[in-house]
Amino acid sequence: MMLTLSWVLPLAGALALLLVGNADGRRDGVIRWATLVVSAATLAVTLAIWAGFNGASSEFQFVERVPWIPAFGIDYYLGVDGVSLLLLVLTAFLTPIALLSSWGSIERKVKEFSIFMLALEAAMIGVFISLDLFLFYVFWDAMLVPMYFLIGIWGYDQRIYAAIKFMLYTMAGSVLMLVAILGLAWLHYDATGSYSFDLLRLYTLEIAPETQRWFFLAFTVAFAIKVPLFPFHTWLPDAHVQAPTAGSVILAGVLLKMGAYGLLRFSFPLFPEAAAYFAPTLALLAVIGIIYGALVAMVQPDMKKLVAYSSVSHLGFVVLGICAMNVQGVEGAIYQMLAHGVSTGGLFLLVGMLSDRRHTRLISEFGGLKAIMPRLTAVFMIITLASIGLPGLNGFIGEFLIMLGAFRWNPRFVVFAGLGVILSAVYMLWMFQRVYYGEVTHEENTRLPDLRPREWAAAVPLCAMAVVMGVFPTLFLRPMESSVEALIARVQARQNLRVERVEQPQSPTPNSQYANSQVRSCGVGCWELEESVR
Repeated sequence: MMLTLSWVLPLAGALALLLVGNADGRRDGVIRWATLVVSAATLAVTLAIWAGFNGASSEFQFVERVPWIPAFGIDYYLGVDGVSLLLLVLTAFLTPIALLSSWGSIERKVKEFSIFMLALEAAMIGVFISLDLFLFYVFWDAMLVPMYFLIGIWGYDQRIYAAIKFMLYTMAGSVLMLVAILGLAWLHYDATGSYSFDLLRLYTLEIAPETQRWFFLAFTVAFAIKVPLFPFHTWLPDAHVQAPTAGSVILAGVLLKMGAYGLLRFSFPLFPEAAAYFAPTLALLAVIGIIYGALVAMVQPDMKKLVAYSSVSHLGFVVLGICAMNVQGVEGAIYQMLAHGVSTGGLFLLVGMLSDRRHTRLISEFGGLKAIMPRLTAVFMIITLASIGLPGLNGFIGEFLIMLGAFRWNPRFVVFAGLGVILSAVYMLWMFQRVYYGEVTHEENTRLPDLRPREWAAAVPLCAMAVVMGVFPTLFLRPMESSVEALIARVQARQNLRVERVEQPQSPTPNSQYANSQVRSCGVGCWELEESVR
């Protein structure tokens, strides 16, 4: 029941708030505290799940299964493995921080804001723990509604435009995925005589290569929009800039990870042959996004938009690691998802603090804040260095593993992706220099207060997590190792079948023997070697 409790608890909190009358100034404080307590309790539940998780096992754990719509093979089916465990914890970790960030900036409709935040947390958790495709889709679409209202009601000047754009983009991808989910259920019926949305059962379903490609595209477009992968990224800057600080923290910290999680959980293991076919194309788009996002971020005058485009660049690394589909690449992708949630969520949090004080996010409106706000400067520096991947902080581990795995797969992608690492240091440090160093050029900045206790409570956990993830990466890599190996083996098994179908010469030459051994040892990541053998 632990997994059910993890998403029912915030949903119950949201429903309980509906019973509260229209809030006044006194009730607002009670509602804020009650919402924070519910989110903290949800975090405690996810930490208990982590504590009880057996990292040596690749099986799904804490499994709960109850028939839901038996006529169509739909079950209430939950479980976590090493791929989803830490994303579950990340969701619960960032939600209280996002709520703390809204304490001073959200002053109207506090009850409604709290309801949407808790409902959003419940839906996000449901996405990561669902093992039934129908149930997954319910949570996937349910998540859109609270985020739409968070942007549209509590956002900035162009919030309606940004909210509608976010909804349209994501719904367009969701419709494609729904068609593919129904198609998979029909293929299962055609093969066995019964419908099923059971993910583990669908993993074993034999699908023709040409059919796989269409299904892969339907799933992957939906996930690419959510990542967002170039060129499906255009909704992201608008949503980030117009969203309130809490919305930006959750959007960057969790929602974008759902797309990459979908690639790992669904697209690659369900359609391995199509994944092999499209992996180089996805990797190329990822590398383009890495460089494009960095170059566009470099010229942004708005701090929030700069951080938004940095997400396009950083998430490109995640997709590149997934496309490599070897242990280093996939572990690096998952680790980078966690690191990006901490560092970029932290950047949006800190930019929001500056915006609340000055009511502007323009870089040109700041300067010399180090002398005025030394504590905020120190926190901003730590999160900035974590974002650019300084060794000893969380961003370095993920990028290192991704580039190692990608180099093992195709070194050419790494050469160009490495440029994104350099550019990220350029635009982040340049922004930090212009905001915090130099002379104080605006009189308003001389009266800005430093970090308040509530802001300390939100910022310190992020800084601590950036350091812990950078110094003790095995704490996070060990739980995912067995599950990642099992995932790769599942995809690789289909690939090996393809290699076995290749007719080998009666007396193979030494070179062909060497090539075959390379395919076997390198596994699913060596798409090109496999094609050369064929």
